[in-house]
Amino acid sequence: MTTPSPAGTLSFFKDLHPPRSRFREDVLDGLSKPQKSIPPKHFYDARGSALFDDITDTEDYYVTRTELGILDAIADEIAAKAGSGAVVIEPGSGSSVKIDKLLSALDHPAAYIGLDISKDHLITACEDLAARFDGLEVGAVCADFTQPVALDDLPIPDGKRLIFFPGSTIGNFEPGGAKALLETLRGWLRPGDALLIGADRVKSAEILENAYDDTHGVTAAFNLNLLTRINRELDGTIDVGAFEHRAVWNADLSRVEMHLAARRDIEFTVSGQVFRMKEDETIHTENSHKFTIDRFTALAASAGLAVKQNWSDARGYFTLYWLERA
Repeated sequence: MTTPSPAGTLSFFKDLHPPRSRFREDVLDGLSKPQKSIPPKHFYDARGSALFDDITDTEDYYVTRTELGILDAIADEIAAKAGSGAVVIEPGSGSSVKIDKLLSALDHPAAYIGLDISKDHLITACEDLAARFDGLEVGAVCADFTQPVALDDLPIPDGKRLIFFPGSTIGNFEPGGAKALLETLRGWLRPGDALLIGADRVKSAEILENAYDDTHGVTAAFNLNLLTRINRELDGTIDVGAFEHRAVWNADLSRVEMHLAARRDIEFTVSGQVFRMKEDETIHTENSHKFTIDRFTALAASAGLAVKQNWSDARGYFTLYWLERA
């Protein structure tokens, strides 16, 4: 990886053969529980991914534009802390706007390495980025980033590693899962390397619930699309119109919960298995945990990471943290 690749091509691609999607198993198992639930990772078929992009543009959803504003404001500080020739590693290749801002701010970054469980999405995203940053080494690793990955076995160039994990994705994990993920990411860091991670902040219930139940109904369509995907891919017979989207702030657990609530008693099948729901019974589809700075700092410390610096917007809605090995 010492010779830049032609624009739009990858310096390397490594398939670690992560486990195949457990969509069918997760849906059948989740719908069989007393509190029905489906993991949020299954939102993201092609339609779901497009709807999520639309969510980030809604007036009510402040998260993306607030984080982008922070990145703009601290660009020079990030460049100084990362130094010249940094190697940027992004688990879950996400928003092209965010990674473009980061790479543009850095001083001659040596490489970008994207990791994602979806091979097709990963290759497309990384090739697009390689085309936008001519001369940048771009590698792709098909892997489940929640599991340990031996980065030293990959053809990654020398340089300070900067792991970039924006968007408050950490908030989608239960506390134990969030700690485990941070421990995994800590394992990727050598002395002097850093993790730049975003985490949404606790704020009023009204602001939070509006962010996850926007006035244009985009988030509702995103949530309900999960049922459409079940019908299409798992031979489901769900009447999507018999469900409504709900977003509720759970102050005790410091999280916004998304649910699909039955408007009436309903019976349906998925992969030939029969399910029944009573009116007002729900399928729990996502949690989005929110943090105070002290609580996130304590979570990081429990995973062996130290907060060296943090940056927030003027309203205190969102915070970016610079973490290093404790």
